Amino acid sequence: MARRIDWEGVFPAVTTQFREDFSLDLEATRKVMDALIRDGVSGLIVCGSVGENTSLTRPEKIAIMEAAKDVARGRVPVIAGIAEFTTAFACEMAKEAARVGIDGIMVMPALVYSSKPHETAAHFRGVARATDLPVMVYNNPPIYKNDVTPDILISLADCDTIVCFKDSSGDTRRFIDTRNAVGDRFVLFAGLDDVVLESVMVGAEGWVSGMSNAFPKEGETLFRLARAGRYAEAMPLYEWFMPLLHLDARPDLVQCIKLCEHIMGRGTHLTRPPRLALTEPERAEIEAIMKKALANRPTLPDVGLKSAA
Repeated sequence: MARRIDWEGVFPAVTTQFREDFSLDLEATRKVMDALIRDGVSGLIVCGSVGENTSLTRPEKIAIMEAAKDVARGRVPVIAGIAEFTTAFACEMAKEAARVGIDGIMVMPALVYSSKPHETAAHFRGVARATDLPVMVYNNPPIYKNDVTPDILISLADCDTIVCFKDSSGDTRRFIDTRNAVGDRFVLFAGLDDVVLESVMVGAEGWVSGMSNAFPKEGETLFRLARAGRYAEAMPLYEWFMPLLHLDARPDLVQCIKLCEHIMGRGTHLTRPPRLALTEPERAEIEAIMKKALANRPTLPDVGLKSAA
Protein backbone atom coordinates (compact mmCIF):
# COMPACT_ATOMS: atom_id res chain seq x y z
CA MET A 1 0.00 0.00 0.00
CA ALA A 2 1.38 3.43 -0.95
CA ARG A 3 2.67 5.59 1.87
CA ARG A 4 0.48 8.53 2.93
CA ILE A 5 1.97 12.02 2.79
CA ASP A 6 0.71 15.49 3.66
CA TRP A 7 2.48 17.43 0.92
CA GLU A 8 0.34 20.22 -0.50
CA GLY A 9 0.67 23.91 -1.26
CA VAL A 10 3.73 25.85 -2.42
CA PHE A 11 7.17 24.33 -1.97
CA PRO A 12 9.74 26.85 -3.28
CA ALA A 13 12.77 25.30 -4.94
CA VAL A 14 15.17 27.05 -2.57
CA THR A 15 18.19 28.81 -4.05
CA THR A 16 21.66 27.95 -2.82
CA GLN A 17 23.61 31.02 -1.77
CA PHE A 18 27.24 31.61 -2.75
CA ARG A 19 29.95 34.09 -1.78
CA GLU A 20 31.82 36.24 -4.31
CA ASP A 21 34.41 33.46 -4.72
CA PHE A 22 31.57 30.99 -5.43
CA SER A 23 32.08 29.11 -2.18
CA LEU A 24 28.96 27.89 -0.42
CA ASP A 25 27.44 30.46 1.93
CA LEU A 26 25.55 28.15 4.25
CA GLU A 27 24.49 30.86 6.69
CA ALA A 28 22.95 32.94 3.89
CA THR A 29 21.20 29.83 2.58
CA ARG A 30 19.76 29.22 6.06
CA LYS A 31 18.41 32.79 6.13
CA VAL A 32 16.71 32.28 2.75
CA MET A 33 15.04 29.11 4.03
CA ASP A 34 13.86 30.70 7.26
CA ALA A 35 12.47 33.77 5.48
CA LEU A 36 10.40 31.59 3.15
CA ILE A 37 8.94 29.63 6.04
CA ARG A 38 8.17 32.82 7.95
CA ASP A 39 6.33 34.14 4.88
CA GLY A 40 3.99 31.18 4.99
CA VAL A 41 5.10 28.69 2.32
CA SER A 42 3.93 25.12 2.77
CA GLY A 43 7.27 23.33 2.37
CA LEU A 44 10.81 23.54 1.02
CA ILE A 45 12.66 21.80 -1.80
CA VAL A 46 16.44 21.98 -1.32
CA CYS A 47 19.15 20.87 -3.74
CA GLY A 48 16.80 21.03 -6.71
CA SER A 49 17.47 22.52 -10.13
CA VAL A 50 17.08 26.07 -8.83
CA GLY A 51 19.30 25.07 -5.89
CA GLU A 52 22.05 24.26 -8.44
CA ASN A 53 22.30 20.64 -7.30
CA THR A 54 24.59 19.55 -10.10
CA SER A 55 27.08 22.32 -9.24
CA LEU A 56 27.38 21.17 -5.61
CA THR A 57 29.80 18.69 -4.10
CA ARG A 58 28.53 15.73 -2.10
CA PRO A 59 29.55 17.30 1.26
CA GLU A 60 27.83 20.57 0.26
CA LYS A 61 24.60 18.76 -0.57
CA ILE A 62 24.65 17.03 2.80
CA ALA A 63 25.41 20.31 4.59
CA ILE A 64 22.45 21.98 2.89
CA MET A 65 20.14 19.11 3.83
CA GLU A 66 21.31 19.32 7.44
CA ALA A 67 20.79 23.08 7.47
CA ALA A 68 17.29 22.75 6.03
CA LYS A 69 16.33 20.15 8.62
CA ASP A 70 17.61 22.40 11.40
CA VAL A 71 16.01 25.59 10.07
CA ALA A 72 12.61 24.02 9.40
CA ARG A 73 12.30 22.59 12.92
CA GLY A 74 9.26 20.63 11.81
CA ARG A 75 7.36 23.76 10.79
CA VAL A 76 7.10 22.58 7.17
CA PRO A 77 8.14 19.44 5.27
CA VAL A 78 11.59 19.49 3.69
CA ILE A 79 12.28 17.54 0.50
CA ALA A 80 15.80 17.09 -0.89
CA GLY A 81 16.58 16.84 -4.59
CA ILE A 82 18.55 13.80 -5.76
CA ALA A 83 20.33 14.44 -9.06
CA GLU A 84 23.19 12.07 -9.86
CA PHE A 85 24.84 10.43 -12.86
CA THR A 86 24.19 6.86 -11.74
CA THR A 87 21.54 4.99 -9.83
CA ALA A 88 24.16 3.91 -7.28
CA PHE A 89 25.18 7.50 -6.53
CA ALA A 90 21.54 8.53 -6.30
CA CYS A 91 20.91 5.70 -3.81
CA GLU A 92 23.82 6.94 -1.69
CA MET A 93 22.37 10.45 -1.52
CA ALA A 94 18.92 9.07 -0.72
CA LYS A 95 20.43 7.23 2.23
CA GLU A 96 22.15 10.44 3.36
CA ALA A 97 18.82 12.28 3.21
CA ALA A 98 17.28 9.60 5.40
CA ARG A 99 20.17 9.80 7.86
CA VAL A 100 19.76 13.57 8.11
CA GLY A 101 16.03 13.18 8.76
CA ILE A 102 14.70 14.85 5.63
CA ASP A 103 10.97 14.33 5.07
CA GLY A 104 11.26 13.05 1.51
CA ILE A 105 13.30 13.10 -1.67
CA MET A 106 12.69 14.49 -5.15
CA VAL A 107 14.43 12.17 -7.59
CA MET A 108 15.51 13.29 -11.05
CA PRO A 109 16.26 10.88 -13.90
CA ALA A 110 19.86 9.75 -14.14
CA LEU A 111 21.73 12.71 -15.56
CA VAL A 112 23.79 12.84 -18.79
CA TYR A 113 22.61 9.44 -20.03
CA SER A 114 19.52 9.60 -22.24
CA SER A 115 17.78 6.48 -21.05
CA LYS A 116 15.12 4.33 -22.64
CA PRO A 117 11.72 4.32 -20.89
CA HIS A 118 12.32 1.03 -19.05
CA GLU A 119 15.74 2.30 -17.91
CA THR A 120 14.19 5.52 -16.61
CA ALA A 121 11.66 3.49 -14.64
CA ALA A 122 14.40 1.20 -13.29
CA HIS A 123 16.36 4.20 -12.03
CA PHE A 124 13.44 5.54 -10.01
CA ARG A 125 12.60 2.06 -8.73
CA GLY A 126 16.22 1.48 -7.70
CA VAL A 127 16.44 4.72 -5.72
CA ALA A 128 13.04 4.11 -4.10
CA ARG A 129 14.16 0.67 -2.94
CA ALA A 130 17.25 2.18 -1.29
CA THR A 131 15.24 4.20 1.24
CA ASP A 132 12.01 4.25 3.19
CA LEU A 133 11.60 7.98 2.51
CA PRO A 134 8.64 9.03 0.36
CA VAL A 135 9.75 9.77 -3.19
CA MET A 136 8.65 12.53 -5.55
CA VAL A 137 9.42 11.65 -9.18
CA TYR A 138 10.62 14.74 -11.01
CA ASN A 139 10.01 15.12 -14.73
CA ASN A 140 11.65 17.99 -16.60
CA PRO A 141 12.34 16.84 -20.16
CA PRO A 142 13.49 20.23 -21.53
CA ILE A 143 16.29 20.36 -18.94
CA TYR A 144 17.19 16.72 -18.25
CA LYS A 145 16.35 15.26 -21.69
CA ASN A 146 14.64 12.18 -20.24
CA ASP A 147 10.85 12.31 -20.37
CA VAL A 148 8.97 10.58 -17.56
CA THR A 149 5.76 9.91 -19.47
CA PRO A 150 2.48 8.89 -17.84
CA ASP A 151 3.15 5.31 -19.00
CA ILE A 152 6.48 5.27 -17.14
CA LEU A 153 4.90 6.70 -14.01
CA ILE A 154 2.01 4.25 -14.18
CA SER A 155 4.50 1.38 -14.37
CA LEU A 156 5.82 2.51 -10.96
CA ALA A 157 2.44 2.37 -9.23
CA ASP A 158 3.42 -0.85 -7.45
CA CYS A 159 6.41 0.86 -5.78
CA ASP A 160 4.99 1.91 -2.42
CA THR A 161 7.53 4.62 -1.59
CA ILE A 162 6.96 6.49 -4.87
CA VAL A 163 4.09 8.71 -3.81
CA CYS A 164 4.32 11.98 -5.74
CA PHE A 165 4.85 13.23 -9.29
CA LYS A 166 6.19 16.65 -10.17
CA ASP A 167 5.79 17.51 -13.83
CA SER A 168 7.64 20.35 -15.53
CA SER A 169 6.82 19.36 -19.10
CA GLY A 170 4.13 22.05 -19.30
CA ASP A 171 1.65 19.48 -20.66
CA THR A 172 -1.12 19.43 -18.06
CA ARG A 173 -2.92 16.66 -19.95
CA ARG A 174 -0.47 14.27 -18.34
CA PHE A 175 -2.10 14.75 -14.96
CA ILE A 176 -5.44 13.71 -16.43
CA ASP A 177 -3.93 10.71 -18.23
CA THR A 178 -2.30 9.59 -14.99
CA ARG A 179 -5.49 9.95 -12.98
CA ASN A 180 -7.49 8.10 -15.63
CA ALA A 181 -5.06 5.18 -15.34
CA VAL A 182 -4.33 4.96 -11.60
CA GLY A 183 -6.78 7.32 -9.89
CA ASP A 184 -5.31 9.21 -6.95
CA ARG A 185 -2.36 6.82 -6.54
CA PHE A 186 0.12 9.73 -6.86
CA VAL A 187 0.01 13.20 -5.34
CA LEU A 188 0.46 15.55 -8.28
CA PHE A 189 2.66 18.66 -8.16
CA ALA A 190 2.95 21.44 -10.71
CA GLY A 191 6.58 21.95 -11.64
CA LEU A 192 6.45 24.76 -14.20
CA ASP A 193 5.50 28.16 -12.84
CA ASP A 194 3.59 29.53 -15.80
CA VAL A 195 1.04 26.70 -15.96
CA VAL A 196 0.33 26.46 -12.24
CA LEU A 197 -3.31 27.55 -12.32
CA GLU A 198 -4.07 25.15 -15.15
CA SER A 199 -2.26 22.39 -13.25
CA VAL A 200 -4.39 22.96 -10.16
CA MET A 201 -7.54 22.85 -12.28
CA VAL A 202 -6.64 19.30 -13.41
CA GLY A 203 -5.61 17.98 -10.02
CA ALA A 204 -2.28 19.36 -8.80
CA GLU A 205 -2.20 19.45 -5.01
CA GLY A 206 1.16 21.19 -4.75
CA TRP A 207 3.52 23.48 -6.64
CA VAL A 208 7.31 23.31 -6.69
CA SER A 209 7.84 26.96 -7.52
CA GLY A 210 10.84 28.93 -8.70
CA MET A 211 9.51 32.48 -8.60
CA SER A 212 8.00 32.01 -5.14
CA ASN A 213 11.57 32.47 -3.92
CA ALA A 214 11.13 36.16 -4.71
CA PHE A 215 7.38 36.40 -4.08
CA PRO A 216 6.43 33.69 -1.56
CA LYS A 217 3.22 35.33 -0.34
CA GLU A 218 1.99 35.94 -3.88
CA GLY A 219 2.80 32.35 -4.85
CA GLU A 220 1.09 30.78 -1.86
CA THR A 221 -1.93 33.06 -2.24
CA LEU A 222 -2.30 32.26 -5.95
CA PHE A 223 -2.13 28.55 -5.26
CA ARG A 224 -4.65 28.65 -2.43
CA LEU A 225 -7.09 30.69 -4.49
CA ALA A 226 -6.88 28.17 -7.31
CA ARG A 227 -7.29 25.19 -4.96
CA ALA A 228 -10.37 26.85 -3.47
CA GLY A 229 -11.86 27.44 -6.91
CA ARG A 230 -11.73 31.20 -6.39
CA TYR A 231 -10.74 31.82 -9.99
CA ALA A 232 -12.28 35.28 -10.26
CA GLU A 233 -9.80 36.40 -7.59
CA ALA A 234 -6.96 34.22 -8.84
CA MET A 235 -6.94 35.46 -12.43
CA PRO A 236 -5.91 39.09 -11.82
CA LEU A 237 -3.06 37.85 -9.60
CA TYR A 238 -2.06 35.25 -12.20
CA GLU A 239 -2.05 37.86 -14.95
CA TRP A 240 0.12 40.18 -12.85
CA PHE A 241 2.46 37.30 -12.00
CA MET A 242 2.73 35.78 -15.48
CA PRO A 243 5.67 37.81 -16.90
CA LEU A 244 7.67 36.72 -13.85
CA LEU A 245 6.44 33.13 -13.98
CA HIS A 246 7.58 32.85 -17.60
CA LEU A 247 11.17 33.26 -16.35
CA ASP A 248 10.91 29.80 -14.77
CA ALA A 249 10.58 28.29 -18.26
CA ARG A 250 13.84 29.75 -19.62
CA PRO A 251 17.15 27.83 -19.86
CA ASP A 252 18.69 30.49 -17.61
CA LEU A 253 15.88 30.25 -15.06
CA VAL A 254 18.27 30.02 -12.12
CA GLN A 255 20.01 33.28 -12.99
CA CYS A 256 16.65 34.98 -13.58
CA ILE A 257 15.10 33.76 -10.33
CA LYS A 258 18.18 34.64 -8.31
CA LEU A 259 18.27 38.14 -9.78
CA CYS A 260 14.61 38.68 -8.84
CA GLU A 261 15.35 37.30 -5.38
CA HIS A 262 18.29 39.73 -5.12
CA ILE A 263 16.14 42.70 -6.16
CA MET A 264 13.68 41.74 -3.41
CA GLY A 265 16.49 41.68 -0.85
CA ARG A 266 16.06 37.98 -0.19
CA GLY A 267 19.34 36.56 -1.52
CA THR A 268 22.26 37.02 -3.85
CA HIS A 269 22.18 36.95 -7.63
CA LEU A 270 25.38 34.89 -7.78
CA THR A 271 25.30 31.52 -9.52
CA ARG A 272 28.13 29.00 -9.62
CA PRO A 273 29.78 28.26 -13.00
CA PRO A 274 28.96 26.84 -15.47
CA ARG A 275 26.00 29.17 -14.86
CA LEU A 276 27.32 32.63 -15.67
CA ALA A 277 25.84 36.00 -14.83
CA LEU A 278 23.20 37.36 -17.18
CA THR A 279 24.42 39.67 -19.92
CA GLU A 280 23.67 43.36 -19.50
CA PRO A 281 20.73 43.27 -21.97
CA GLU A 282 19.32 40.19 -20.22
CA ARG A 283 19.75 41.77 -16.81
CA ALA A 284 18.06 44.96 -18.00
CA GLU A 285 15.15 42.90 -19.33
CA ILE A 286 14.62 41.18 -15.97
CA GLU A 287 14.98 44.44 -14.06
CA ALA A 288 12.34 46.04 -16.30
CA ILE A 289 9.93 43.16 -15.67
CA MET A 290 10.53 43.49 -11.93
CA LYS A 291 10.12 47.26 -11.98
CA LYS A 292 6.74 46.97 -13.68
CA ALA A 293 5.64 44.18 -11.35
CA LEU A 294 6.59 46.10 -8.21
CA ALA A 295 4.90 49.24 -9.47
CA ASN A 296 1.66 47.29 -9.86
CA ARG A 297 2.01 44.82 -6.99
CA PRO A 298 -1.52 43.71 -6.10
CA THR A 299 -3.25 43.64 -2.75
CA LEU A 300 -3.60 39.97 -1.91
CA PRO A 301 -6.99 38.40 -1.12
CA ASP A 302 -7.32 36.69 2.23
CA VAL A 303 -6.54 32.98 1.98
CA GLY A 304 -5.69 32.39 5.62
CA LEU A 305 -1.96 32.85 5.00
CA LYS A 306 -0.11 33.05 8.30
CA SER A 307 3.55 33.65 9.00
CA ALA A 308 5.27 30.72 10.70
CA ALA A 309 6.81 31.37 14.09
